[in-house]
Amino acid sequence: MAEYKNVLVFGETADGKLATITAELLGCGRRLADELKENLICILIGEKVADIANSAIASGADKVYVVEDPLLKEYQTDAYLMVMEKAVKEIMPRILLLGQTSIGRDLAPRLAFRLATGLSMDCVELSIDPTTKLLQQIRPVYGGNARAIFTTESFPQMATVRQKAMTPLEPDPSRKGEVVPLKVEIDPAKIRAKVLQTVKEEVVGIKLEDAQTVVAGGRGIGGPEGFKQLEELAKLLKGAVGASRPPCDNKWVPDTIQIGLTGKIVTPELYIAVGISGASQHIAGCSGAKNIVAINKDPEANIFKEARFGVVGDWKQVLPAFTEKVKELLAG
Repeated sequence: MAEYKNVLVFGETADGKLATITAELLGCGRRLADELKENLICILIGEKVADIANSAIASGADKVYVVEDPLLKEYQTDAYLMVMEKAVKEIMPRILLLGQTSIGRDLAPRLAFRLATGLSMDCVELSIDPTTKLLQQIRPVYGGNARAIFTTESFPQMATVRQKAMTPLEPDPSRKGEVVPLKVEIDPAKIRAKVLQTVKEEVVGIKLEDAQTVVAGGRGIGGPEGFKQLEELAKLLKGAVGASRPPCDNKWVPDTIQIGLTGKIVTPELYIAVGISGASQHIAGCSGAKNIVAINKDPEANIFKEARFGVVGDWKQVLPAFTEKVKELLAG
């Protein structure tokens, strides 16, 4: 145990910049490293990522390892797994953090197996046990109805962190840190799959995960026409439209806006739930919202237990009046 030291963050990039999840992990990692009185390290993997290293330092890292290779241009499980296994065995961090993203969900379990260590997925809180100095990993269980605390005595202590669960630091361009090129030999013969095409999701307006206001509809909306009214309110509030699973299953709206345990996780300042009953699977996707406002004609709907404000009534009457009031307030 004595040889394992420091906190390591697996850094993701997007469009030549530090990904939002990486900034969030660095903010969390900085707090953990300070509590342990150790360093915060970030590792960046890709074809041309050295220029991004300074952004990681500005966001809290003390040292950034950079692994560059043309074979790492696109994320590919076998190649990234090779690099991370060798890098982690060389760096020997006490704690290793990855994002609960499509990459993190794919890479983390495989890496944990290679390192013969434990892993907690989709954590929403992390802390250091003051007595044991072990990482306390808190994640939702039972569909989000409860939270459990996990610890492991195997090292490195690994966790993936839910997006938007942690707060990034304000970037400080004056921060000083060390950038270290790390050479990892990649055996092309062990790369069993190739990326043939990357299709980016077309997003009109604000991305759902980044929206500060989300207006979401459920089965109670009744059909695709009702979502047009939700879109009007979301546009007024400079937000995005989401949905529970039934509207997506019924093809009223695209699957890409589903919020919940099997959909996207959102943590907006304001979440307006219209015609949503509040099943635990849906609540798991929006429980991180700062304020939930519920509109539902069923006074016994579970959503009211989660909401800060609630309106019992037919959304067809409530929503137009609400929208008009918003217009009036914005005009004034």
